[in-house]
Amino acid sequence: MIDLVIDQRRKDLGGFEVGRVLPYPQRRMVGPFVFFDHMGPAEFQPGFGREVDVRPHPHIGLSTLSYLFEGSITHRDSVGAHQDIWPGEVNWMTAGSGITHSERFEHLRANGGRMNGIQCWIALPVEDEETAPGFVHHGAEELPSYESGGLSARLIAGEAFGARSPVKVHSPLFYVHWTLAAGAQAQLPAEYPERAAYVAQGVVEVEGRQFHEGQMMVFQPGHPVLFTAVTPAIVMLLGGEPVGPRFIEWNFVHSSKDRIEQAKADWRAGRMKLPDADDKEFIPLPGDPPPPANPMS
Repeated sequence: MIDLVIDQRRKDLGGFEVGRVLPYPQRRMVGPFVFFDHMGPAEFQPGFGREVDVRPHPHIGLSTLSYLFEGSITHRDSVGAHQDIWPGEVNWMTAGSGITHSERFEHLRANGGRMNGIQCWIALPVEDEETAPGFVHHGAEELPSYESGGLSARLIAGEAFGARSPVKVHSPLFYVHWTLAAGAQAQLPAEYPERAAYVAQGVVEVEGRQFHEGQMMVFQPGHPVLFTAVTPAIVMLLGGEPVGPRFIEWNFVHSSKDRIEQAKADWRAGRMKLPDADDKEFIPLPGDPPPPANPMS
């Protein structure tokens, strides 16, 4: 019933490491989930450098979903959103026809502390790839939750376990945060054709095998999956209906290669609006020369 096991690949993004899981050569997507990064865990001291921040950059054809276990991120984008995200909350940004945003670690820089969370990209169905861009934030108290027998569960997005998240999605999917006490058991039902589970912390046992932090299990369809926590654990469940293959280049995701080329040209030519509250710098297209220094920044 386990079709594939993916080990995260650690990548340094400039003073900050992430564990990249999706896309993977043998498995580009799980349902509409086309990108999955584990941010951290990392410990920051007060006053760390601004090179850790993610400067303004563009997206098309997808939604981003940021979810934290520890720490905080300040989001600013070109539709006017300016939002801090804290553990258990949801930042859902729909790029659609095009959006730019930045992610900065302002509270951590001021106070120090740990950063630990997941960022996903979710491909939009073909009919919604050019939808109007937008942003929504949901507090932890808005999300359906459940506790029993050493299991604490929160439905982040989509529908699962008879519940529906208030986060507006564009295709059938599920994304769930499980926290398991040692010895606790929980079952993933067989209701979606594509399903996976990522161990964000601890060790779990599935089908007589143990899996540890940084590993994703991708499951065959049609069978429920039983998890047993060997240690206290955090497991992220994800999947849904497939939306078809996608091209991915830099921060652009789309069903059309030509549309990605157009987005690259638009970004290179400065035709994509920067966030109003963060427009003094940006990340150039990979391979392009860096932008000239802005004497006003």
